[in-house]
Amino acid sequence: MANILKTVIENDKGELRKLEKTAKKVESYAEEMANLTDEQLQAKTPEFKERYQKGESLDALLPEAFAVVREAAKRVLGLYPYRVQIMGGIVMHHGDVPEMRTGEGKTLTATMPVYLNALAGKGVHVITVNEYLSTRDATEMGEVYSWLGLSVGINLAAKSPFEKREAYNCDITYSTNSEVGFDYLRDNMVVRAEDMVQRPLNFALVDEVDSVLIDEARTPLIVSGPVSSETNQLYVRADMFVKTLTKDDYVIDVPTKTIGLNDAGIDKAEDYFHLENLYDLDNVALTHYIDNALRANYIMLLDIDYVVSEDQEILIVDQFTGRTMEGRRFSDGLHQAIEAKENVPIQEESKTSASITYQNMFRMYKKLAGMTGTAKTEEEEFREVYNMRVIPIPTNRPVARIDHADLLYPTLDSKFRAVVADVKARHEKGQPVLVGTVAVETSDLISKKLVEAGIPHEVLNAKNHFKEAQIIMNAGQRGAVTIATNMAGRGTDIKLGEGVRELGGLCVIGTERHESRRIDNQLRGRSGRQGDPGESQFYLSLEDELMRRFGSDRIKAFLDRMNLDEEDAVIKSRMLTRQVESAQKRVEGNNYDTRKQVLQYDDVMREQREIIYAERRDVITADRDLGPEIKAMIKRTIDRAVDAHSRSERPEALKAILRFASSNIVSEDSISLSDLEGLKDAEIKDYLYDLASAVYNSQISKLRDEEAIREFQKVLILMVVDNKWTDHIDALDQLRSSVGLRGYAQNNPVVEYQAEGFRMFQDMIGAIEFDVTRTMMKAQIHEQERERVTSHTTTTAEKNIAAQQVDAVDASGIDFSNVKRNDRCPCGSGKKFKNCHGRKQF
Repeated sequence: MANILKTVIENDKGELRKLEKTAKKVESYAEEMANLTDEQLQAKTPEFKERYQKGESLDALLPEAFAVVREAAKRVLGLYPYRVQIMGGIVMHHGDVPEMRTGEGKTLTATMPVYLNALAGKGVHVITVNEYLSTRDATEMGEVYSWLGLSVGINLAAKSPFEKREAYNCDITYSTNSEVGFDYLRDNMVVRAEDMVQRPLNFALVDEVDSVLIDEARTPLIVSGPVSSETNQLYVRADMFVKTLTKDDYVIDVPTKTIGLNDAGIDKAEDYFHLENLYDLDNVALTHYIDNALRANYIMLLDIDYVVSEDQEILIVDQFTGRTMEGRRFSDGLHQAIEAKENVPIQEESKTSASITYQNMFRMYKKLAGMTGTAKTEEEEFREVYNMRVIPIPTNRPVARIDHADLLYPTLDSKFRAVVADVKARHEKGQPVLVGTVAVETSDLISKKLVEAGIPHEVLNAKNHFKEAQIIMNAGQRGAVTIATNMAGRGTDIKLGEGVRELGGLCVIGTERHESRRIDNQLRGRSGRQGDPGESQFYLSLEDELMRRFGSDRIKAFLDRMNLDEEDAVIKSRMLTRQVESAQKRVEGNNYDTRKQVLQYDDVMREQREIIYAERRDVITADRDLGPEIKAMIKRTIDRAVDAHSRSERPEALKAILRFASSNIVSEDSISLSDLEGLKDAEIKDYLYDLASAVYNSQISKLRDEEAIREFQKVLILMVVDNKWTDHIDALDQLRSSVGLRGYAQNNPVVEYQAEGFRMFQDMIGAIEFDVTRTMMKAQIHEQERERVTSHTTTTAEKNIAAQQVDAVDASGIDFSNVKRNDRCPCGSGKKFKNCHGRKQF
C-alpha cells in the first residue's frame, strides 16, 4: 500500500514539474506582451487564428496565447494570473481536471484555456452549475474575451431558440449543464434544420466539475410530455389510505430508504379498498399507487427532499447543493403522490420523449475538461468514465486554516445547544461564522435557536437562493453569522472584512457530516482562502442521518466503554473523525456503483440514440428527394411481411399476404388472391413492390413541386420516427424496471437488458418502416395542394400532415398567391418569403 501511495505522489510531482516548466515558458513572454500597445495585443488574436488555420497546433500556440490572456486580464480586470493558475490552465487545455483550492482563482485560470481553444473557431462551452454563475462569469471574464476580439454568448433557459442559436454561434458560450443537455435533446426533436440551436460539440470546460459529472450523474436528463390520464383520484385515495396507517402497519428499511406494508397493513388495505386479495393481478396498478403514497408520506421529507413553493408546486431539493431543481420531477408517479400528500394540484403524469445521462452527454464533446477544489477523492471515476486525470495544483500561499477534530454528542439537542453556544461566543468577540447544514430543515431549526439566543444572522438555503450573492458577500465581515446549506460552498467567494484576520479569520461550523467527503471539504474550503487565517469545526451526534445509516459498530462500542450518561457529554477524537470518513467512503462507493449502473444501462440506449439521431439529422438537413429512402423502407416492409407469412400453409399464407397488401399498400379492389397464386415468394415480393411503386408515384404526383414533395417526405418520416422512438424509450424504461428481477435467476440484469434492448430496437426499426409504408400508401393527399406541417410536437403522440392552401391576400392587401418560399417577400422587408409573411404558412 505504501508503495502505491508513493507511486501516486511521485507521479503528481513529476506532472507538476512538467507543468511548471511550461508555465515558465509562458512567463518568459510576459515582458514582450507588456511592451505591446493595446492595438498590438488585440491584433494577436487574428494572428493566432491565421497560424492555426495554416496548420500550427493549439499546443504550439499555448505559451504565447496564455501570455496574451494574462496581459489582457491585467489591463482589463486588473488581475494577473499567478504561476499556479497558469499550471491549472495548462491542465484544463489537456482535457484534465486541476484540483485548485477555494480562493485560488479558478474563474480567472479558465480564461487561458478558453481563449486558446476558442481560436479554433469551433466553439467553447463554459459550463456552470447555475445561471447566476453563468451570467456573472460571462459578464466579468467576457470583458477580457471581447477586448481580445472574441464573441461571448450566455445561454439561459428563458431565451428563445433564435437567441440560443446566437449564443451557441459565439466563440465562447456560457451555460448550465442542464440547459446544454436539454438543448441537445430538443435539437434532436425539431422538424426543421433551422430550428436547431447547437453546433457540433467541440470543447467543454466544466466549473465545479465534480458536482456536474459526479453528483448529478445519477439523474438522467428527461424531456417528457403529458399522457392522457384520469388517475389523479387514485393518488388521492391511496394518500388518504396510507394516512390512516400506524407504525405497526408498515416496515421501513432505513439504509436503503425502502418501505412496504406488513400483514396488518395489507389487511387494512383490503378492508379500505374492499378487496379480497390486494396482490391479485387485477390490483397491480393500485399497489403501485399505495407504494408511492407510502414513500411520499414516510420516506420523502418536506424541506429535506422537497419544498412546497409559493405557487403550490413541489420542488425537488438537490441533496448535494441544497438548491431546488426547477423543472425536475420525481419519476414513476412519486411526484404525483407527494402532490397528493401536500394537498397541492396534482399534475398529469408524463411520458418520456427523450433522455440522456450527463455522463454520455459530456462524453460527446471532442475535448472535455473541468475545474474544482475537490476531485481527488473521485479520481478513479473521472479516469474510468471520462478519461480525465485529476492533478492537484499547489496553493499560491500556504493554507493557514486550522481544521479541528470532530465533536460527537449523544443527541441532536445536545449537539445544537453546543453549536449555538460556540456561535454565540465567536459572535461576541466579532469573529464571523458560517454555519453549514445538510438540509433546509436544519438551517431553519438553527435559525430559530439563534433567534432565541438573540444572535443576528442571515439564512441562505433553497428557499431564498436568489439573494445568494448579497448574503455571501457579507459573510466574512466582522460579527457576521451566516447559516447556509451546501449551496454556499459552490462558486462563491467569501472575503474577510477589516480586522477579521486578527480574530482568527472566518470560522466554518458544520452541523453534520455529508455522505460525500467532497461536500464537507467544499464547506471547509470557504475559510482560509489565499493564505487567510481560518477555522473549521464539525459537530456530530449519534442521531445524525449518516451515523444512523452507516455509523460503525466500533464507534458505538467505543461510546459504551466511555459510559456517557450526561446528555451534554462530548467526545473529541481523531479516531472518531477517521471512522466517520470510513463511513463516507462506503457511501461514496455505493453511489459510484449506482452511477456506474446508470451508465451501463444508458450505454445501451446511447448506441440506439446515436443511430436514431444521426438518421433524423440526415433527414432534416437533406436537400434532396427522399424517395429512394422511403422506397427502400417499403421494400423491406414487404419482404418482412412475405417472409413472416410464408412459413404458414400455402393457401393460408397467400390469404395473409393478400390481407397485408390490401390493408397497407394498395386498395382492396386492385389485388386479388388469383394475382398471387402460382408465384414464388421472391416473385410475390417483386409483384407487390411494383404495385407499391405505382401507388407511391401516384401519391407524389399530387404534390405541386419538388419543395412540397421534400417537405411531405421529411415530415412523414419524422412523424413516424418520433412516435416510435418515444414509445421505445418508454418500453426501455419499463424493461429496466423489470429486468432486475432476472438477477434472481442468476442472470446478469445488464446483459439481459442489452440483449432485450437490442431485440426491441430491431422491432422498432421494423415498426418505423411499416408505419412509413402504410402512411405513404394510404395518406389522403389532396390534388395540387402544397403539403405542410401544421404542428409537429414530439411531446404528443398524435402528429399529422395537413394539406391547407396558403392565404392569397394578407390583411395589408398585398397579394401573396404566386410567391414561392425562397422568393423575396413582396412587403419590401428584403427577407425571404418563408422568413417573413410566409412564416405562418411554412
